[in-house]
Amino acid sequence: MADGKPEKSGVSSGQSHLPIPAFDPPKKPKRNKYALACSFLASMTSILLGYDIGVMSGAIIYIQKDLKITDVQKEVVMGILNIYSLLGSAAAGRTSDWIGRRYTIVFAGAIFFVGALLMGFATNYAFLMVGRFVAGIGVGYALMIAPVYTAEVAPASSRGFLTSFPEMGWSKWYNQILEIASGILLGYVSNFAFSKLPTNLGWRFMLGIGAIPAIFLAIGVLAMPESPRWLVMQGRLGEAKRVLDRTSDSLDESKLRLADIKEAAGIPENSNDDVVSVTKRHHGEGVWRELLLRPTPAVRHILICAVGIHFFQQASGIDAVVLYSPEIFERAGITNDTDKLLATMAVGFTKTVFILVATFWLDRIGRRPLLLSSVVGMIVSLCGLGVGLTVIEHSDHKLVWAVALCISTVLSYVAFFSIGLGPITWVYSSEVFPLKLRAQGCSMAVAVNRVTSGVLSMSFISLYKAISIGGAFFLYGGVTCVALVFFYTLLPETQGKTLEEMETLFGTFFKWRATSRALKEKMGENNGQVQMGNTTNAQT
Repeated sequence: MADGKPEKSGVSSGQSHLPIPAFDPPKKPKRNKYALACSFLASMTSILLGYDIGVMSGAIIYIQKDLKITDVQKEVVMGILNIYSLLGSAAAGRTSDWIGRRYTIVFAGAIFFVGALLMGFATNYAFLMVGRFVAGIGVGYALMIAPVYTAEVAPASSRGFLTSFPEMGWSKWYNQILEIASGILLGYVSNFAFSKLPTNLGWRFMLGIGAIPAIFLAIGVLAMPESPRWLVMQGRLGEAKRVLDRTSDSLDESKLRLADIKEAAGIPENSNDDVVSVTKRHHGEGVWRELLLRPTPAVRHILICAVGIHFFQQASGIDAVVLYSPEIFERAGITNDTDKLLATMAVGFTKTVFILVATFWLDRIGRRPLLLSSVVGMIVSLCGLGVGLTVIEHSDHKLVWAVALCISTVLSYVAFFSIGLGPITWVYSSEVFPLKLRAQGCSMAVAVNRVTSGVLSMSFISLYKAISIGGAFFLYGGVTCVALVFFYTLLPETQGKTLEEMETLFGTFFKWRATSRALKEKMGENNGQVQMGNTTNAQT
């Protein structure tokens, strides 16, 4: 202290005065924009399905006038694409293993392109149905291959660490949901844009113009890389490494991803040649037996929940509203075709906006609260729509308040569906299955979804003619009430749950709440032990 400078302590200089950078937390890696762009472009194939749903709702008005088709034929042409798409989805897996994920997406776009042209040039009902068949195959291919490619090309920061926290991998489904909604809105806009043309030309332009996005999507996909997983399965390690280097957040992550894929493909870890021989492996051995014939209580519970939520999503009547919006608005008292199409555009806009809203709420609120509140809102909206349509049907003069009630309840129904039951169905079913059973379990649930959608779409007119249009929506409201009971009693919250916790949570069926409380108490005890340990270390 004689020279006025403080004495240096050996302890403090070695431990207390560590450089500040030593305490900096590791920086979060930037998201790979190239990989995100590839994933987004692949998911845009879902626009094809959305466009077909949206455009057919308006085009059918003019098709019925021009081709003089019956109501039964109208129902079939509206809903049959959902059934045809199952054939495309079933064939997409083998096709993508044969020619690759990227060229399968191109193939899907090409098929839809041909289907759109066939529908646009159709001269009679049979010709139109051929076009629907071809377009349906293309849609089925696109629906199946897009999420597969997205999951295989996306880095961890976008894809989520699926082996530990599966709920973080929901973004690949969200992209599809948003693109379908955008396609529906695009179809509604197309209806309005071509509605002023002569009847025999308007609907042909509406359907045929769908070939244009298919061309751009197919060309855009050619600029994307092939799936690294598929390349490894073909023994093309050099190409896979180059793709992983471009689509990963870091070179270390690229090496880890390559090692994981090589292990899954049965390639030795020390095999680093650009091209290696790969033994063809048969996947899915015993999976169907474990899923359907001899499921554990947990798997049985998961299967019931996944299939049930997909069934009720469509049985709640969403396709009746989206596909038959002009018909509903006509029954509500809007007779001008242009006004009906404008109101239908509002439905598409509402659907797209509220799906965007759902992205901010899904991980903040949780799946279960958002799902239940969504279903309650749907029930109220369906009952309100049923009341409005019933009053109008039994009234001798136009009731402005009833017309306003019908329009507002259609929009509120679509809004509530889009923030909850719509996106959560896909998210929930994709995250609850164990990894080994996920592909087969999800494909089974999606098949139920498409079949239910097709049946509902092809029966709506016959249904409301039998029990009145107001009665049809009261029926959908009753089904949605059953769905609410099903969701409340059987579906546990999955947000923040690891795969191990999922195994424990499912399998108790109606007693899952007690299991969930036990898991929370266990986590609380573990957190308390960690905090006590940290305090003790700090004191020593």
